[in-house]
Parts: sequence; structure tokens; C-alpha cells
Amino acid sequence: MKRGGVWDVITCLAAVLVFLQCSFSAAGLVTCSGIVPMAYRSDKISITDFGAVGDGKTLNTKAFREAIYRIEHLKRRGGTLLYIPPGVYLTESFNLTSRMTLYLAKGAVIQATQDTTNWPLIAPLPSYGRGRERPGGRYMSFIHGDGLHDVIITGENGTIDGQGDVWWNMWRQRTLQFTRPNLVEFKDSRSIIISNVIFKNSPFWNIHPVYCSNVVIRYVTILAPPDSPNTDGIDPDSSSHVCIEDSYISTGDDLVAVKSGWDEYGIAYGRPSNDITIRRLTGSSPFAGIAVGSETSGGVTNVFAEHITLYNTGIGIHLKTNIGRGGIIRNITVSNVFMDKVRKGIKIAGDVGDHPDENYNPNALPVMKHVRIKNVWGENVQQPGLIQGLKNSPFTDICLSNINLFGSSGARNVPWKCADVSGGAVQVSPSPCSELVSSRQTDY
Repeated sequence: MKRGGVWDVITCLAAVLVFLQCSFSAAGLVTCSGIVPMAYRSDKISITDFGAVGDGKTLNTKAFREAIYRIEHLKRRGGTLLYIPPGVYLTESFNLTSRMTLYLAKGAVIQATQDTTNWPLIAPLPSYGRGRERPGGRYMSFIHGDGLHDVIITGENGTIDGQGDVWWNMWRQRTLQFTRPNLVEFKDSRSIIISNVIFKNSPFWNIHPVYCSNVVIRYVTILAPPDSPNTDGIDPDSSSHVCIEDSYISTGDDLVAVKSGWDEYGIAYGRPSNDITIRRLTGSSPFAGIAVGSETSGGVTNVFAEHITLYNTGIGIHLKTNIGRGGIIRNITVSNVFMDKVRKGIKIAGDVGDHPDENYNPNALPVMKHVRIKNVWGENVQQPGLIQGLKNSPFTDICLSNINLFGSSGARNVPWKCADVSGGAVQVSPSPCSELVSSRQTDY
């Protein structure tokens, strides 16, 4: 064995021993509440003060825009809370402003109109170079924030309903002219809290903080049918200090996917995602539970996910990138995961995802290293794992420990598949591939 491979194994096993002794005590110091404190707004207004009617039929776009204009221009000390009382408030898309709280009472629904003809267009993200689905611009998110700070979306588990089926049908029928809108997007913003709200039927991705810092998302429920296309739950994108916790997500795509730009555009923009914490998350999806990628061209570092429970999911843990992406993916730790009825337990792959155009650089190879996956228990898992690195950029220092992935009762165990990877494994069952030199293996 090459010296580099031996050193990889030694480093990996040492890290496992440190993990067993320390039990993540240092990581426990990070809390969502410490990232962005909840602000109290002494100034409060109601959307009904601006003529809004919650009958599910009246279009309330003018009321929302006038209320937020008032908040933006009066600039009350400490900011302003916009109260949404019980009722169904139909509206077109609208922009938020800084130093405001959007508060949904119990029984309040902010519902997107299904008339797409007047939906505003905005420029593509510079780290993507075009819309994610279609060339050119993209439809603005239903609730949008650009260049904001100190914004809260919260309440008594009211609902933000994207009524996305009209958009899903356009995608299926290939009649989209531009990329579908997200349900909520914050761009170039900081100090954001999203909590105690139900997000339902997003046209595209549900919650998308991009180029943001200090973002807390907790106690949210995100729902979309399993066949709804690309309805990712939460996608931190070229963002830092993001904390996602205590939430339930059931959608048609990845529950949480950490991203940082697409091929040459993401490489040129050069803004990574880093310091992302995900904990106490439950959900189901035909795609991935916890994902990194596949758009990782700006790099992704320091992702920590723990206490994840997944049911009826395509892939439990999925780290994904591709040739042309570039970027470094490192310091990824996933721990204490339970999964049931999962097609593939763990997948780490360098051949996933498409390209924005033909101008990507085939020599821009991603780097994947220092990955720790620990304390995973799976039942009814069709295949335990696949790790597929790149021939000219093998994945290194990939360490697995205390992982048990059981197949269905009476089913034949499908073996691990690996290539172009090095690292180590301790107490992994069924035994992983030979590329991960194993110690104290058990099998079932």
C-alpha cells in the first residue's frame, strides 16, 4: 500500500478514537439561539389595516406591498411586526424589508396566486450564471428578500402556501420559459430567523438562503408531494453560519442540500458555504435526506449534521459533485442517523449533476476530503453504500464508524461499491469495500 494510503487510514482511525472519547462535546457549544437572537418588535401593524381580506379569493398584493412600504420608510425604532390574522390571504409575490417580523397567527395562510402571467422576473444568481432550470433570468421567489438584515418569519404555525402544482405541471409539460420561483429566498442578507411556520407546495425550492450569513431555521414544517419536482426543503447556498434544527420535512427532492454555485460561474464567484449545522431533523423524500451538492463550485466546509431520522427516502446521506465543479468539500460530519425504508444508505459520488452549459472546464476537478459518518442505524436498506471518487481526484480521508445498515427481512445483502477513494472504517456492517481499510469488522 502507498504511504499516502497508510497515513490516510491512521488519520482516520485516530479521528474515530477521538470521536468515541469526546462524543461531540465541542460541537454542542454551537446553538441556533446564539447565532441570531430573537428580536422583540414594539411597533405592530396588521395586514388588515391595509385592506387585506382573508377570504381566499380577494387578491391582497397591494395590501402586502403597502404594509411593507410603511415598515421600510417609517423605520420605527426596533423594527415593526406585520401581523397576519387567521384567514387565507391570496397574493402575488412580494419583497420583505429589513428590521421586520412577518408573524402568522394560528389559522393564517399566505397563499400564492396561481396566475403566473404577471410573476416578476429577476436576474440569475452570479454563482449560477443562468436560471437553475432554464437559461436567462428566473422568477422571483414568492416571498423575497435582497440585501436585508434583521428579518424574522415566525408565528403560531400559520402556513405559507405556494400552490405550486401549476408550476409543476409547466415543468412536466416542458412549457417553462424561466426557472420556477422558490417559496422563500433571502439573498445577500444577514441575521435571519425562520421559525414556527408551515411551508407548503413550493413551486421550486422551499427555503433558499443564498449569499447569506447568520441564518436560523427551526421548528418549521415543510410539505410537498413526493412527486413534486425539485421541491428541496432547505438549501443553504454560498452561505455561512446557518443553523437548521427541530424540523419536519417531506418533499419531492432533497430535504436539506448545501450548495455553493454551479461550475465555472460558482468557481468565478468563489463564495463557499461554511459552518452549517443541521440537527434533530425528521423527514422523507424520494431523493436525499442530508445532501451536500451537487452545486459545490465555491466550496463547502464545516457541515455538521446529527440526530437525523429518515423514512421512505431514496438516499440517506448524499455527498455529490461532478467534473467541472471544482471546489473543495471538506470537514463534513454526519452522526446519529436512523433510517428506515431507504434505497441507498450512504452515497458519496463525483459523477452527479448536470452543467449550466458546454463551457465548463473538464479539468476543474472537485476535491472531497475529511468526511466523518458515524453512528448510523438503518433498516430495510436496499444497498448500504456507494463511494465513487474521480480517477484524477480521488476522495480521501473518508471515515466511517459504528454503522449498521440492514436489508429487508429475507433479502440478499447488496454489497458496498467503491472506487477512487481512501480512508478507513470501524465497526461497519455489512463490511464496506476494500478501499476503506477496516478494523474490528462485524457482518450480519
